[in-house]
Amino acid sequence: MSGVCYAQCMSVAFKAWTDEQFFAWAQRQDEGGERPVRMPANNIRHGLIMQNIHAALRSRLRGTVYENFGLGVGIRTAGRTIRYPDGCIVPRPVPGSAHIAPDPIVVFEVISPDSGRRDRIERLREYAAVPSIRRYVIVESAGIGLTVLHKPEGGDAFTALPLLAEDTLHLPEIGIEVRVAEFYLDVEFDDDAPSI
Repeated sequence: MSGVCYAQCMSVAFKAWTDEQFFAWAQRQDEGGERPVRMPANNIRHGLIMQNIHAALRSRLRGTVYENFGLGVGIRTAGRTIRYPDGCIVPRPVPGSAHIAPDPIVVFEVISPDSGRRDRIERLREYAAVPSIRRYVIVESAGIGLTVLHKPEGGDAFTALPLLAEDTLHLPEIGIEVRVAEFYLDVEFDDDAPSI
């Protein structure tokens, strides 16, 4: 098996590892040691938005054939990189011992001040190359707004749709809808926050 480059690991010098080597290393890390997961939310607002996304999805997906996962579950993308999105929806069942989300359908990333380029360009290209991903939802954290990128069945390119607070996010691939404002419940924005 060829080596794997894992994204978002911090100050550990990595050589090319197989999946098995990487996950074995991750399991051995002490609580205070380096963690092979995405960095925590940049601020309280980012964290609240992530919680709201998961609460909205969990309530709607209960009793369906889909499951929502967050930071602890990776997605294998182009070039065998593994990304840890803020949220992803996958078909059930998912093995409890899995480290990688099988066949992700919808992916969520909350934009942080320092992650905009990565989420809008690099991850967009990587997620577009994953055949099972049908929607990539970029969630703004500086103001209320989503960029929904949709890939039609059999297509390989995303089309974009901007959504604002009064709009509804339609996810027909999994049969649910969420009002955009629900992702921003109890989230306060600075007075000088840009209008999205």
